[in-house]
Amino acid sequence: MSVVGSAPGTASSALERYEPVIGIEVHCQLKTASKMFCSCSTEYDGAPPNTHVCPVCLGLPGALPVINRRAVEYVLAAGLAIEATNPVTTRWDRKNYFYPDLPKGYQISQYDLPLAAHGRLTFETSTGPFTVGIRRAHLEEDTAKLVHVTTPDGRTVSLVDFNRSGAPLMEIVTEPDIRSAEQARRYAEELQLLLRSIGVSDADMERGQMRVEANVSLRPRGVEAFGIRVEVKNMNSFRSVERAIAFEIERQAAALDAGETLTQDTRGWDDNRGVTYVMRSKEDSQDYRYFPEPDLPPLRIDPAWLAEIRARLPELPAARRARYRIELGLSAYDAGVIVNDPAMVAAFEAIQVADPTLPAKEIANLVTGDYGRATKEIVERTPSGLVGRADGPQLADLLARIVSGELSRANAKEVLAEHLVTGTAVAAIVEASGLRQISDASAVGSVVDEVLAANPAAVADYRAGKGQALGFLVGQVMKVTRGQANAGVATALIRERLGEPGSEGG
Repeated sequence: MSVVGSAPGTASSALERYEPVIGIEVHCQLKTASKMFCSCSTEYDGAPPNTHVCPVCLGLPGALPVINRRAVEYVLAAGLAIEATNPVTTRWDRKNYFYPDLPKGYQISQYDLPLAAHGRLTFETSTGPFTVGIRRAHLEEDTAKLVHVTTPDGRTVSLVDFNRSGAPLMEIVTEPDIRSAEQARRYAEELQLLLRSIGVSDADMERGQMRVEANVSLRPRGVEAFGIRVEVKNMNSFRSVERAIAFEIERQAAALDAGETLTQDTRGWDDNRGVTYVMRSKEDSQDYRYFPEPDLPPLRIDPAWLAEIRARLPELPAARRARYRIELGLSAYDAGVIVNDPAMVAAFEAIQVADPTLPAKEIANLVTGDYGRATKEIVERTPSGLVGRADGPQLADLLARIVSGELSRANAKEVLAEHLVTGTAVAAIVEASGLRQISDASAVGSVVDEVLAANPAAVADYRAGKGQALGFLVGQVMKVTRGQANAGVATALIRERLGEPGSEGG
């Protein structure tokens, strides 16, 4: 049975009868220098296949694992950030399954004693704040990577690159609390932001550093028992997460309406076709035959060690958004836009430190406006921030000149672009280019007179009540002065000379 979609209106009517029950599993590569149980480098992106390997991550007989302390600290930090509890002692387990990308035939993971459990994460949705429970966050080793290629004679073969094998991987599993595709997407977005903010992962979905899988089932409204769950994989963007889950909800609803019996499958997401497809039957935990890893001792979590990790945590996104709103008076929208971009956060905080007298709203306008646009175009960006020459004092100097009226916003945009490209100080750019704003009424007035004399048709339109003519005339003044005229002064002078729109005086 294959259900590609449903007729218009079917989804909403189906959701009146069925309630989606969704749980999310996220696998996230950690930002360590070496792999989970060996000293091989994790800088394997772009490296030739099978060059970052050793007997341990190749699973050769007799090789023994050694725990990566930094990876453990990163999972403990993530656990603290999601308000999870930590066990006194944790244990490593073998998860047994046979697949070409798993050289040992088992994966070293954690089962009943994860590093963090019983956490939660709150995020905003279109209907308001929503909190999802997080069952566990545990540490394991990544698998190798399968590369599927077509040979010259037309055969499809699968090759194995072991560079990724053994890389430290954190798995975060939610409770089945999510009830919509939108909630699933918002959760994944907030989790990515959190992981980047605390510095444990770049969590780049396109590069496979963050992989989102969804367990989706439907149950009739008012029924407590869960339905047959389907796991959806291969979603490599937040948009794909939302689309895939929405499709799967519709597919399952259509099947139930038709009286079909759903099976517990693992399904892939085809982003081009907008459908899920069967990959294999879904395993249960007992199928993995977990048992304690005999080559690694249990790990005791020292309270003093945990306190050190907690003290190193930065301000978390939710707390920062609340501070921006409550203490600085920013709107929820402005606070959200800034906090969702680590580069904007860095710029906002740097400007505040450089000049605490600048209004927070003006800083937000600069950071989310011209600065945000300019950095996307001309400054190299990374998930953790910007690689460029802009710094807090220079941005603060630029904004102070805007606020005082020395620079028009149009000219400030030019100055900012040059500063970001060349690194030249704002003051030097302003001095060399002569871009100081002209606010003197007599100087602006002479230009206004020239513009009015040169544009009789626009003057007539203004007097006839066509308000847009005013914008045209102000624009001409700005053009003549290369954006240096104070737009407010120019507007006032034009109104003074021509009267209100629709008047015949002047």
